[in-house]
Amino acid sequence: MKFVDEVSIFVKAGDGGNGMMSFRREKFIEKGGPNGGDGGDGGSVFLEADENLNTLIDYRYTRRFHAKNGEKGGSTECTGAKGDDLILPVPVGTTVIDATTQEVIGDLTKAGQRLMVAQGGWHGLGNTRFKSSTNRAPRQTTPGKPGEQRDLKLELKVLADVGLLGLPNAGKSTFIRSVSAAKPKVADYPFTTLVPNLGVVSVGRYKSFVIADIPGLIEGASEGAGLGIRFLKHLARTRLLLHLVDMAPLDQSDPADAAEIIITELEKFSPALAERERWLVLNKADQLLDDEREERMRAVVERLDWKGPVFVISALEREGTEALAQAIMRYMDERDERMAEEPAFAEAMIGLNQRIEDEARARLQALDDKRALRRAGLKSIDDIGDDDDWDDFEDDEDGPEIIYVRD
Repeated sequence: MKFVDEVSIFVKAGDGGNGMMSFRREKFIEKGGPNGGDGGDGGSVFLEADENLNTLIDYRYTRRFHAKNGEKGGSTECTGAKGDDLILPVPVGTTVIDATTQEVIGDLTKAGQRLMVAQGGWHGLGNTRFKSSTNRAPRQTTPGKPGEQRDLKLELKVLADVGLLGLPNAGKSTFIRSVSAAKPKVADYPFTTLVPNLGVVSVGRYKSFVIADIPGLIEGASEGAGLGIRFLKHLARTRLLLHLVDMAPLDQSDPADAAEIIITELEKFSPALAERERWLVLNKADQLLDDEREERMRAVVERLDWKGPVFVISALEREGTEALAQAIMRYMDERDERMAEEPAFAEAMIGLNQRIEDEARARLQALDDKRALRRAGLKSIDDIGDDDDWDDFEDDEDGPEIIYVRD
């Protein structure tokens, strides 16, 4: 199944129906007067969050959508039929952006939530509307108003409470498999994760949280290298980040170096995302002796000058994973209490979320523009002569889009 998290579409609401000019003509009734009816309103276009969808693939190839026009008015003061509304289902977590103004129209974060993106045109008036004591035979009508039309950009961000960060082969997918029923692909080579994976972690009775795994980051990811940069935006709505580090890498590299790479790329991509609460999780502890495990943990913590929580686990052997899940659940409960009881804290978190989304969108747009310039053989935007030159080498209306195939 193809996973698509960004698409551009065009939507057009229905036009309003024209008003009717008509006069009553019946046997034995002279000068029956005007009886032209109003037209019908045009149908509007809505986006609706559907919990059964997890990708925007339906809008990858079909990109133009039109609602029905309203019908024109009829005689005998009959009103034209209203155009049917067009309802487009999208996954929960979809952000809707006006492609022309870059304005965020809305976020669909709950199943069944509906957002109007194009208003149907207003109906025209029939000549009956214009009759008066001084104008008994009006020949005046009004046409229906055109419906709104918009170029939209849809961005999908998976909804999760916890997000995983780490280099390829840090054990993120193994961790999800060990704490949830999710079964992402696991193999002994890097880049086995090509799309975000979600898992629901149950902690006790009636308590659970959702955890998200994104493709691993590599050095230079903030400049577009690797796969993970396209999916870092999926962590914008998480409440906690887990930074997984391989304590026993096969290439014998220093785990602290791997941790610093992720921190550097995270800060370059979005300084606001780097401010999100983040825990250090040292994985693959089963491959080390107790003394060596303690020594490497201390070395990583001192090298990073880490002040937050640190957990040592083995995702494969499920060693320490239950304690980590319990700690995450306690953190979620305490955070929810603070959000409810401390307005200043809640406002700060909402502001941080918005900053993360804005920075992520700006960063990805800059990378797309940079790639477009590179393909055109230009070094900077200053090398473009005019707007026509830009159109000559721009890929398509939604920029370069990456599609990955899920096994």
